[in-house]
Amino acid sequence: MAYTVKEVSQKTGITPYTLRFYEKEGVLPIVDRDANGARMFNDHYIDCVETVQALRSTGLPLAEIKQYVELYKNGNSTLQQRKKLLVNQKDKVEDQISFLMKTLEKINYKLALIDSQDNKFEKLP
Repeated sequence: MAYTVKEVSQKTGITPYTLRFYEKEGVLPIVDRDANGARMFNDHYIDCVETVQALRSTGLPLAEIKQYVELYKNGNSTLQQRKKLLVNQKDKVEDQISFLMKTLEKINYKLALIDSQDNKFEKLP
């Protein structure tokens, strides 16, 4: 199926400007064009956009995403390099999640303390 830049933007939440920027930077594939020169996107392109979004959301810099894309373009001979990059990023995300869980526990503890204090005051005449 073919999509317009507007449709891709709506599906992914990324602005057309950012899509063009990512393409120019080499983190997204070059887009096919129709007979009139209009950019036509496909499902594979949307999958690529979603992959870039996922990697960006983990804090991976564009330079490293570009490196991953270049490795991907070079085929199966780069599987171990890609795996190493993804495992490193996965470890960072797991550390972030652990930190956020501890932070959430602390906040919940403080809220429970506040709630217990509120309940004491509600019971006073």
